[in-house]
Amino acid sequence: MSRVRMSLLGTTAVFYAAIVGLVLSTSWLVHLDWQVMLFRPYKQWPELHAFLDYFVVLGQRGPTAALIAAWLGWRSWRQRTLRPLLVMGCALLLLNLSVGAAKLGMGREGPHYANIVGSNEMFLTGDIFPSGHTANAVVTWGILAYLATTPQARRILSVMAAIFALGVGTTTVYLGTHWVSDVLLGWAAGLLILLALPWFEPLLARVEMRVLTDRDRLWERFSLREPKRAAPAVTPVAVGVRGGREGEDARDTEAAPALNGLRPARYGPRPYRPTAGPRPTGPPAHPGAPHPGSHPGAGDRPPVSPAGSH
Repeated sequence: MSRVRMSLLGTTAVFYAAIVGLVLSTSWLVHLDWQVMLFRPYKQWPELHAFLDYFVVLGQRGPTAALIAAWLGWRSWRQRTLRPLLVMGCALLLLNLSVGAAKLGMGREGPHYANIVGSNEMFLTGDIFPSGHTANAVVTWGILAYLATTPQARRILSVMAAIFALGVGTTTVYLGTHWVSDVLLGWAAGLLILLALPWFEPLLARVEMRVLTDRDRLWERFSLREPKRAAPAVTPVAVGVRGGREGEDARDTEAAPALNGLRPARYGPRPYRPTAGPRPTGPPAHPGAPHPGSHPGAGDRPPVSPAGSH
């Protein structure tokens, strides 16, 4: 909250209190109210009536709040922050509480339901003081200038908000639905809310943090993504070796069931089993050489001649 904003806030609060005091005391301001009402502007310039009937909708809370909320919602999605929507919600809440309480508390009757000429029409059954259309136009269009991110955009949106707020206020006087003092107090009420918004920024930041934290927790809890499953562990199975002929241990390994598509590993080297090779046939390379595969030393002895060969 800067010093300039604090000065504007104090000045606007004094102006608000002065308007209420002037109406309660049935001063010159009430006299002005009656002069404008009896002048009946809508009869002086009837050609403007059709256009201003539609223009005054820019001050109605429902249409303007929906339009501004759509724009700020798009900004929140683009900037990945809830601040624009939270600021708007806070401003509308303050508007409903402050303006609504003032309307019900002072109970002023409107121009079309006035009872005594020259009276202030206070504390009766009405609810038009301050003007809700005017205060709503100041707040809803002023939020755009308040949330502007560049100085140029802030100046442009401030001018646009001022045109809409002034136009809606004077239109209600033209149509005869509000006194002049109602509009003056409506402008002051809306401006007070805009000037007081920086005081609520820390609270809005905490609300945003809480909402985003709760959203992340719900997303983790109800997420549609399934958690990744770990691959099942494979337990190696030892296959025993049956004694006997060659190839029996291989058949045992092939007969062992596969586990999840993986063949169990073998423990240790295959035991050695000597096998007898085929005996070669045919004569030896020379008479004195031992026959391959014969008993060792068989070729070292001289041949034995049969008896009586000499």
